[in-house]
Amino acid sequence: MVRVGIVGISGFSGKVLLDILLNHKDVRVTYVAAHSTTGRVDVIWPEFKNRTDLVCEKYTLDAATAQCDVVFLALPHTESMNIAGKLLAAGKKVIDLSADYRLKKISVYKKWYHADHKDVKNLPKAVYGLCEIYRSKIKKAKLLSNPGCYPTAALLALAPLVSIHGEKIASITIDAKSGVSGAGKKVAEAFMFPFVNENFKAYRVLSHQHTPEISQYLSSMSGKTWDVNFVPHLLPVDSGILETIYVQLNAKMTDASLHLLYKKFYKTETFVRVLDIGQQPELRNVVRTNFCDIGLAISENRKMVVITSAIDNLVKGASGQAVQNMNIMYGFNETEGLV
Repeated sequence: MVRVGIVGISGFSGKVLLDILLNHKDVRVTYVAAHSTTGRVDVIWPEFKNRTDLVCEKYTLDAATAQCDVVFLALPHTESMNIAGKLLAAGKKVIDLSADYRLKKISVYKKWYHADHKDVKNLPKAVYGLCEIYRSKIKKAKLLSNPGCYPTAALLALAPLVSIHGEKIASITIDAKSGVSGAGKKVAEAFMFPFVNENFKAYRVLSHQHTPEISQYLSSMSGKTWDVNFVPHLLPVDSGILETIYVQLNAKMTDASLHLLYKKFYKTETFVRVLDIGQQPELRNVVRTNFCDIGLAISENRKMVVITSAIDNLVKGASGQAVQNMNIMYGFNETEGLV
């Protein structure tokens, strides 16, 4: 039985992690902590009443190392790098849900997250946890960098085309929409009910911090440098991401060949569902699940591919994928706790 800790239990991702892990037969949650929140978990999150008697403590390294084999860091960006290195030095495995170990160049990290990286030593050791693409590396990981929610939907949607037919691609434009929970629990006017309800808007147009993450891993998959056009939008829903991705080709493709490519690429992947020709993903079919649904279409002149992908930003885009990564790292059934 693997002993699991969650640091950041008071956030949405921490809550979803606990919900999943309480149903996991191979682990036991032995430690939950936060920086500023303390008390019974079923008081912090009343939905856990009669499910757990865990008490949230203020995080300390000594308590975490004494009580855990693996620690999930469900912390805001720029905070995990203060903790992960010390846990690794104590022989613990770390699964980080923040962006602190996703970008391999510290200059890029500073540009997009406005902070100096404080754990440069461990940055090269971090394995990017996009399960379906980097499974062999994830199996050996000690430090796992869980992908961002927008990048998960984008990279799974683009991986087959970019990795196999990258030379046919002229440009990539990602039009992404997310539910409000993607912003976390921070209090800001833009995320208050009167400003979100019955509203829809773009934000951080061509300047969102997930842009370099998407570009970095698309480039890694194809061996070609990619600079994607990425525009996020805020949906008036609690959770879910739907991305419409426009890929301009410099060579023609057919619906049948495109669909066959994706079906073969994800043939053995439980959590990626390639829909039939003519079908398109919907948020209602993926919310509260670890699935990514992908729809495909191609223009009449056969030189514009439109890929749609849908995930739950808190599950496949965060905590569910983190548990899937843990399952791979420990050799558990990959679907344990998730279906």
